[in-house]
Amino acid sequence: MFRYCDGMARKTGSHSGITGPRVREAALRLFAEHGFAAVSMRQIAKEVGVQAGALYLYTPDKQTLLFDLLAEHMRDVLDGLAGLDLSGDPVAQLEAFSRFHIRFHLERPEAVFISYMELRNLSEENFAKLGEMRRQYEDALERILVAGQESHDFDVHDTKLTTLALIAMLNGVLTWYKPDGRLTLARVEAIYSDMAGKAVRMGRWKRRKIEEHAQASG
Repeated sequence: MFRYCDGMARKTGSHSGITGPRVREAALRLFAEHGFAAVSMRQIAKEVGVQAGALYLYTPDKQTLLFDLLAEHMRDVLDGLAGLDLSGDPVAQLEAFSRFHIRFHLERPEAVFISYMELRNLSEENFAKLGEMRRQYEDALERILVAGQESHDFDVHDTKLTTLALIAMLNGVLTWYKPDGRLTLARVEAIYSDMAGKAVRMGRWKRRKIEEHAQASG
């Protein structure tokens, strides 16, 4: 797992009343609400409750602040993935990955929103660094699909394309899910993980569901 230096590290002589986390929280909130381009350092400072110049004790510029937020989110994603139990067969691994993706992202709507909407505002260098981290996540899912192909559990034409399609499908829930809506988070996880399984067209998945239904009915 790649680790990048945190550009928000506190510098000597900084004001004790300001902390990196407070600045990040304010920036995240404003970027998600108004968009990166529309938010100024002065607005972030006002949200934190300090003079604009004080922010530069924590970050050299707004670009670095955006990258720090996106990189922190991806580090959290990769750390969460690393703690996931993927010791089962490919079928179980795909279900675990799908459930993890849904729950993790729905619990962090602002971070997820800017992670996708503000990529275009990263510098070329920062975009490349973040792209490397995102590929680690995509590669984890593709390894599950490859393993499923080899075990004849999955039937996909292109594992790379299927990886991107599955992630796009899982991300779709972010556009409509409401915590106080008709479906619980657990139910949404179950439905989407089931759709992910069906998307790779595996007979074993169908047999597993038939067996589960038979057990529940018996």
